[in-house]
Amino acid sequence: MSAQPQPYITPEEYLAAERAAHRDIAGKHEYFQGEVYAMGGASRQHNLLATNLIVGLDTRIGDACNVYPSDMRVHVASNDLYTYPNVVVVCGDEEFLPDAYLDTLLNPVVLVEVSSRSTAQYDQEGKFLLYRNISSLRHYLLVDSQRVRILCITRLEADTWNFREYTQLTDQVVLSALEVEIPVSEIYRKVPLPAANGAL
Repeated sequence: MSAQPQPYITPEEYLAAERAAHRDIAGKHEYFQGEVYAMGGASRQHNLLATNLIVGLDTRIGDACNVYPSDMRVHVASNDLYTYPNVVVVCGDEEFLPDAYLDTLLNPVVLVEVSSRSTAQYDQEGKFLLYRNISSLRHYLLVDSQRVRILCITRLEADTWNFREYTQLTDQVVLSALEVEIPVSEIYRKVPLPAANGAL
């Protein structure tokens, strides 16, 4: 989130403004407990990683689940967060806010954030504390855009989570809730990173 919040507004005002902004091709914003935060633009690495994940997930999960890019807004009702994860996976019946738009999802199974230097701490600490209140959530992936590093946080029980880090291109990211594995090399395909990470 940006460090420059706007004055308090209601969720209804926020949603109306976001929907109007999308029609006008304006930027996206997060909403948290009455404050609105502008979301920054994405780097080339960020876009490549998100694209690789969307393709990799969609080719593996079959027709029972859907994969959405960052325009699918997610709402966490328990803490009043509205945000746009970089990749969203939902399985079974999709639940949306009770309005006609079908643009704000309530029951994701997998959420992915591609992290940069400026967002890494918030994505790993702040956002996880907010996302873990989603009862349907089974996996939260944090993908580093500066080096080969993927942190997969998996729900084992209601309030028990397992943290597993992948740092080698030969690793396979295990998403047990989807019954899929994705090679780290596929996620980082074509992504330019420092030479210390090895050739991609």
